[in-house]
Amino acid sequence: MLKDKTAIVGIGQTEFSKSIDSTELNLACKAIKNALGDAGISPDQVDALGSFTYEETPEFEIARNLGFGNLTYWSQAPYGGGASCAAIGQVAMAIASGIANVGVVWRSRKRGDPSSRMWSHTDEKIFDHWKWSRPSGLVRPVDESSMLIRRYMHQYDYSRESLGAVAISLRKYANANHEALMQHKFLNLEDYMEARMISDPLCLFDNCLESDGAIAIVITNLDIAKKLQNKPAIIHAYSQGMNKEHQLMTHYHGGDPLESSSYVTASNLWNLSDYSPKEIDVAQIYDAFSPMIPFSLEAYNFCSKGEALKLINDGLINIDGELPVNTSGGSLSEVYLHGMNLVTEAVRQIRGSAASQVNNAKLALITTCDATPNAAILLKGE
Repeated sequence: MLKDKTAIVGIGQTEFSKSIDSTELNLACKAIKNALGDAGISPDQVDALGSFTYEETPEFEIARNLGFGNLTYWSQAPYGGGASCAAIGQVAMAIASGIANVGVVWRSRKRGDPSSRMWSHTDEKIFDHWKWSRPSGLVRPVDESSMLIRRYMHQYDYSRESLGAVAISLRKYANANHEALMQHKFLNLEDYMEARMISDPLCLFDNCLESDGAIAIVITNLDIAKKLQNKPAIIHAYSQGMNKEHQLMTHYHGGDPLESSSYVTASNLWNLSDYSPKEIDVAQIYDAFSPMIPFSLEAYNFCSKGEALKLINDGLINIDGELPVNTSGGSLSEVYLHGMNLVTEAVRQIRGSAASQVNNAKLALITTCDATPNAAILLKGE
């Protein structure tokens, strides 16, 4: 069993920017080198790799350029925003089972250039699951998310002003984070309401940043972790989930379009854990679009269906709230790297070194994309 057998012992990243003059390979190598340095582990000790199916740099390029030893395990996790915890969990399981000893998981992206985004090119013929949504004008992920939040707002009687509290809260965290792209850009409700509409009711500030950069983490077994220089962030529980009627970014033809795969992931996670939602000190919730935070709060049983936006407006996710969320600024205001920055922030919270540190944080939840098949991890301190 995986519980409490592995830990994240190193985190590393590059600079974050709208445009970095470097290749994804170079960015990946820099982030991994920094993570290994943070852990105090030499490259030749690495024998496992985990990444995303969307990752363009192959494992052998990473291993050769950084001088790794022979690899005994590697894997890739699918679904983009749903992949960060899955990639980490798969490597952790390999280490817990004895297949490998030291693993690295990374994500490197160059998305500042609009031409690099998948929806910047359209085909005359549409295949597979996209044929259900693309002909109706749902060309971008934001279009699919806007349909879901519009349904939620109608069903539970919320306004755009209520949704604005999500982006405003995360921007305040970013303002305190010197690594965040939005550190010096402040946001209030007036700014939010006047912002350019991207896909009604989602405006500019409801969307993740488009950015360049890379992040990497290092995972080992607990015996090795306890001998290293950093306080280990122990992987207490790991779960994946995909409900039986899910499609990528949509769940329109299910019984309840708002009941995403996160409900499967969350139920399994709590069943595997020794802890309950009430005991979580801080949460890093995937936020490519702002609605994913209230959706996930309800899926992970932090509140009942329809309550999340009210609680967010009452201060739930703020630093002095009952459950601080995305304390680095998240994907809306720090950087967008398919949620890997949420992992590094959770580790910092466990270590006690975050810019917006939660007092005595010992349990940190990390989730992935609510709108895709997804995964989650629960980290704990010693």
